[in-house]
Formats: sequence, C-alpha cells, structure tokens
Amino acid sequence: MTVEHWGVRVPVRKGEETRQALLREGLLDCSLKVTRDGNDLVFPVIAEQENAGRYLFEGQPGREELPRHELIGGIAIMQENDPAGAARILTSRPSLHTVLYPTSEVAGAFRTRSFTVLAGTDTTRTEVVEHGHRFSVDLAGAYFSARLSTERQRIAEKMGKNELVLDMFAGVGPFAITLAPKAALVVAADLNPRAVALLMENTRKNRAGNVLPLLFDARRLGAVVPWKFDRIVMNLPLAGTEFLAEAFRLLRPGGTIHFYSLVSCEGEHQDRIRELGGTGVTERMVRSYSPGQWHAVYDIVTGPA
Repeated sequence: MTVEHWGVRVPVRKGEETRQALLREGLLDCSLKVTRDGNDLVFPVIAEQENAGRYLFEGQPGREELPRHELIGGIAIMQENDPAGAARILTSRPSLHTVLYPTSEVAGAFRTRSFTVLAGTDTTRTEVVEHGHRFSVDLAGAYFSARLSTERQRIAEKMGKNELVLDMFAGVGPFAITLAPKAALVVAADLNPRAVALLMENTRKNRAGNVLPLLFDARRLGAVVPWKFDRIVMNLPLAGTEFLAEAFRLLRPGGTIHFYSLVSCEGEHQDRIRELGGTGVTERMVRSYSPGQWHAVYDIVTGPA
C-alpha cells in the first residue's frame, strides 16, 4: 500500500549518516520503506520537521508498528507508560538495554528529570555515539538531547581554525567536544556537578585535551575567565534569556553567539538581542516542541569595536 507521509530528502552519499541520525533521534518511521528518487534518498519521518516534505512511501511488509519513542544510545524513552509496548521496543533492536518513561519534565537549576524503568536493565546510564564521538550519559543525572546532533555538526562546519569557544551550559559535553577539533580552547561550564563529572569523563574518552571543564554559574564566568570568545554556545532553552547580557560581555567584537530558546512566535527575542548589540541575527527552527511552541536557534553576530 502506498501512503503520503512526511519525509526528508538527502543525497545518496549522505544516506547512511542520515539514517543513523534519524534512528538515534527516534524520528525514522520504520513502518515505511525508504524510497529512492534519482540521486536522492527520501527517509520517512514520524512528524513534520525542518526540511521535511510530503512524499509517497510504501509500507514495510510484516513490520509491526512500535509505540512512539526516542533513542538515546542503548536507551529508548517512551511517551506513554506502556510496559507491554516497552517490551516490544526492547526486543526490536539488539542495541537496546533499557526502556524508560519520564515521570517529570526537565526542571530545576540542574536541568534533570525523573524516570521509571519499563523494561530491561534498571539504569538511566548509557553511551551515545555521535559522528565519531562517544559520550557517557546519565539521563537522570544530567540533561542530554540527541536531537541536537545536527546542530552540533552545523556549528562545527561554521567554525574557523583556532577559535576561542565558550559553552555556557555544557552538560556532559556534546557541543564542547564536537567543536574541540577546530578550536584553540573550549571553556565548558555547567552548574550541575554530575554533568561536569560526566563532561570530564567524556573529554578523556574523546582525547579532547583543549576542553576546560568548569563547575561554575554562567552568570559569574566573567569573574574567572580572562578571555573574550570568538564563539559562544547557549543551550538553555527554558531560561537562556537570563544569561544573554553576560554572553555579550564575554564575546569579542565580531564574534558569534548561538542562542537556543523555546519560542511561541517568530522574532520573539530579536528586540532584546539588538538592544544588547547584536548587529546580525538569523533565526531558524530546530524542531517542534509542543503545539504552538518550537525550539529555535538565533545565530547572533556582533559588529566590530
């Protein structure tokens, strides 16, 4: 049977990379077949997202449709408290060891949430492999989003050689370690002791010797770091606006800030950014978050001194 569904078109040469990323982010619709159109592949995805369009797909014969879930390393996170569905998910991929259901939202100064184990090993810890990097993650101890994998690569591609980089809310280090190969130094700060412990573990694991972990409040970074930065990453979507002024103080003239925020209308933070000195601002949607709200990134450039 042929159905019309959301799909993402990529060149054939990027097919496996895209498939792995969609699987990792829990976005690939495995009930439908990937289709080829000339020199492109079209991957079926579970919902509308950036760069997606409507395409015709054939169903996978005999493929059982699984409950909706997100993959982070060897852990699947379900949207429903469904132990029977969790058991099916656990047996669907040999790489899975645990299925979790979140019992709270991401909250608090440490950006953590609680889970219950629906199937598999009683743990919230796993390892995530992303574009050649390996990250130890504890989902109950420190925030991690596999859905920002493409964003990390996008920023790495924009970087020049030997930049001074600041990651103001580093978590376990996915942005900091991804950007490290091009950077002269990456200062990676977080207020959560568990996150910084995992960040230190991940810098060793990935041999990222130019990443400097700091257990520190981002509001006070100017008191301890002696540098102005070429590039600053601000991934604190629920409260990042509170730290924008500090980011501008730490940025060199002509530098770039990547500011992530949950917004409910286009241009929501444009006035505040320009008030602080942003001379060039590009806003784009990273992903849909909830009805009427989406995760946006503002790429902010400041003018010369």
